[in-house]
Amino acid sequence: MAHAPQIRIPATYMRGGTSKGVFFRLQDLPEAAQAPGAARDRLLMRVIGSPDPYQKQIDGMGAATSSTSKTVILSKSTQPDHDVDYLFGQVSIDKAFVDWSGNCGNLSAAVGPFAISNGLVDPARVPHNGIATVRIWQANIRKTIIAEVPMTDGAVQETGDFELDGVTFPAAEVPVAFMDPADGEGAMFPTGNLVDDLEVPADVVKGGVLKATLINAGIPTIFINAEAIGYTGNELQDAINGDPDALAMFETIRAHGAVRMGLIQHIDEAANRQHTPKVAFVAKPVDYIASSGKAVKASDVDLLVRALSMGKLHHAMMGTAAVAIGAAAAIPGTLVNLAAGGGDRTSVHFGHPSGTLRVGAEATRVGNDWAVTKAIMSRSARVLMEGHIRVPGDSF
Repeated sequence: MAHAPQIRIPATYMRGGTSKGVFFRLQDLPEAAQAPGAARDRLLMRVIGSPDPYQKQIDGMGAATSSTSKTVILSKSTQPDHDVDYLFGQVSIDKAFVDWSGNCGNLSAAVGPFAISNGLVDPARVPHNGIATVRIWQANIRKTIIAEVPMTDGAVQETGDFELDGVTFPAAEVPVAFMDPADGEGAMFPTGNLVDDLEVPADVVKGGVLKATLINAGIPTIFINAEAIGYTGNELQDAINGDPDALAMFETIRAHGAVRMGLIQHIDEAANRQHTPKVAFVAKPVDYIASSGKAVKASDVDLLVRALSMGKLHHAMMGTAAVAIGAAAAIPGTLVNLAAGGGDRTSVHFGHPSGTLRVGAEATRVGNDWAVTKAIMSRSARVLMEGHIRVPGDSF
């Protein structure tokens, strides 16, 4: 036979929060892809349909957005006092690589339900009715996530009346707690400052300096003030994603911030680290109409936040970035905290392009640095399709 036939791999297509991804059990992957490396990356890219110069991912499960070009690999946990190990791969749409540098907070909400339904959690820990507490080891950033999964008659309950802006239909609520969410082993504020003077090219901002809060919490994130770059903070996707100059500006800011945070050594390396850091801009509340047509009043929220993921403005808010927002808001003096009115707070309610979201976080000073013990928010999750993924047998 001139060409290798397709092979079948057990998989589940799931929505978690405002993202979608293809979920695998590690044991179900072809042997060559069960270990990290080039074969695994090639397989996941082929599953999603990347790299695609047309940027449509027609020949795969991706949907040509950062929110849907995602893969998850789960296995019984190798860590004490945890149920499941969770590895997240953000697949580039038009380039040939998978970014393993961070977590997906939205898909974190789907990890517990998948793990229970696929035999990765000890049945003795799962009630027939009630709430199953799933202890997740996030392997990318080596952190603990606790998901509370509703159970009804021995099965994961997916339907419900919990509404999440950015998701069309209601579903069952899944509270998710991100424990000690500082990303990686470094300090929460890698420069030691709550606000930095970030040097950028003069064509980005007059004077070549932007005030920025550079934080490692949930995911490394660069927060800047909307007004400093000519925005109001109530922009929707088309205002940014339809402007190539704006996207180039944000990528330049992201690259310079990544160097300042110590994530890369030179701005040229940012192109091969698309998933992290994120860049977001904040503003004090104003009235606006969300992408769904929902009216968001200034009095409804504490601040406005818009964030970019994989080079485009996100349609709602990444879960990990929401953790960063909650952590930064809890620490007096950050740009996020100041946009929210300053002072001490244990939760923040912010406006994003699709509506609003509340996230809670508790911060304490530890020596000269800060620590956040946990950040909490509610998401939902649902199986969209389960069965087998098919890929050409020679594609990895």
